[in-house]
Amino acid sequence: MAIPTLDVFQVIGDPSRRKMLMLLFAGSMNINHLAENFEMSRPAVSKHVKILETAGFISVTDVGRERYCTLKKDGFEELQSWISYFDQFWLTKLQKLEDLLNNKLPPDGPGAKS
Repeated sequence: MAIPTLDVFQVIGDPSRRKMLMLLFAGSMNINHLAENFEMSRPAVSKHVKILETAGFISVTDVGRERYCTLKKDGFEELQSWISYFDQFWLTKLQKLEDLLNNKLPPDGPGAKS
């Protein structure tokens, strides 16, 4: 079964995958233990894990017969990069507002008496 290639927003758009990321925040977890937190089949959990791995949010390591999932920063960096773009937009807008307000204040500051 082919795993669809999704952009980072499609990946985190699924509530089950977001919950998996939150669970993995506490540390590495094998797929069976991860599956215990969901009311879905083990193959369904494995499919979500594969999507998270493909998008760079987690890595999966084989240790004996177990497969362990660990958070990975690549997918999060792509999200942060996108968010940072808009952070800069808002910082620029707020700086313009601050400049405008500072230019409208009396020279001696707010509440100064003449």
